[in-house]
Amino acid sequence: MTGMQALGMVLAYLIGGVPIGLLAGLARGVDVRKTGSGNIGATNVMRAVGSRIGLAVFVADVGKGSAGVLLGATLGLEGWRLGMAAMFVVMGHCYSPYLALKGGKGVATTLGAFLALRPVPALLCLGVWILVVVVTRFVSLGSILAVAVAPVVIYLSAPASDADLALILLAIAILVIGRHSDNLERLLKGTEPRVGGKRPKPERISAGAEADE
Repeated sequence: MTGMQALGMVLAYLIGGVPIGLLAGLARGVDVRKTGSGNIGATNVMRAVGSRIGLAVFVADVGKGSAGVLLGATLGLEGWRLGMAAMFVVMGHCYSPYLALKGGKGVATTLGAFLALRPVPALLCLGVWILVVVVTRFVSLGSILAVAVAPVVIYLSAPASDADLALILLAIAILVIGRHSDNLERLLKGTEPRVGGKRPKPERISAGAEADE
């Protein structure tokens, strides 16, 4: 691996780590880590400060996933190494270097990275997410199932050339599903909130107050 290729992976991690959801909430006077699920992802932002901001965060998180992979390709990454750039950008979102290795759950960033790698299989997984969410109104369940089928879809679409990429996507799926352990527990208990449910009352940041340590 060349120095430029290594730089591509490092930059992918740093791009993934940008906490867009947290910054969007703070811009509206809300620390999303202190409301709802405490997650910095689009779903919690949507519940905390509204659907328009939440949708913008989702699009931005998808964008940074794609940006991390495309930058890696520009710096010479290809094949399984480009897949590793996808892994690093998702890890950056989940374990942000700007938030003491805390972060989100990585679904939107995974989608963006997958779209940059293989657009058609990624859109099929997005279709799974949409279908599950529409039928069940559980965003978490749609996310879990969509990332779970991603390595299967990529392997079946090109088993000979994409075996390494399928393994990397399997590792990403394990990471993302692991980040949803609390959601899985609530799903089993029947306490997981559905889309369109009552929004939590956000805790607003007073003027001059410090954000969460």
